[in-house]
Amino acid sequence: MTAVAHEPTTLAEGLLEIFLSLDTPEGFRAELIEGEIVVTPPPDGDHEDYISLIVEQVIRRSATDMQFSGNKGLKLQSGGSYPGNHVIPDSTFAPRELRLFRGADSWMPCDGVAMVLEVTSSKPQADREAKRRCYARSAIPLYLLVDRETSSITLFSDPEKDDYRQHCTLPLGKPVSLPEPFAFDLDTTEFL
Repeated sequence: MTAVAHEPTTLAEGLLEIFLSLDTPEGFRAELIEGEIVVTPPPDGDHEDYISLIVEQVIRRSATDMQFSGNKGLKLQSGGSYPGNHVIPDSTFAPRELRLFRGADSWMPCDGVAMVLEVTSSKPQADREAKRRCYARSAIPLYLLVDRETSSITLFSDPEKDDYRQHCTLPLGKPVSLPEPFAFDLDTTEFL
């Protein structure tokens, strides 16, 4: 029996097929965000330092034991005629008891994710707008954004449709209250 190649029937399917077949250079990230393929270069040291400072606090101080991933691709809801979004947050957090990442494919659903973290880099508008909409649309409860350009940190919560209904933006150096299941104040003084 011979296999018949699947022909994409729509532009969205064709775009998704092209995206999933990409072979990006080592260290680069390819994401499909609101119908656009976005490729970002490897991050700089400050970017990684911010992530490390947050991950360390979440692991040590959360009321619920958390696991995290820094490379987990998430399949997210689409908001239009383009294919489903495929996004790789800088960090993804989930309650350890769920073992969400164990056995997961390269692109996994976001059910059970408690919070995603992004630290702005070469394409800050994607983190501020498009990714925020993607995370809200997929009902990820919390989105933490460290905006290096504005020296601020924003916690988005209460997702509804294409956005979060609540957000709290503070200058770096001020503590950010993370709600349950984290339930602690994130210290950002080392970000200065």
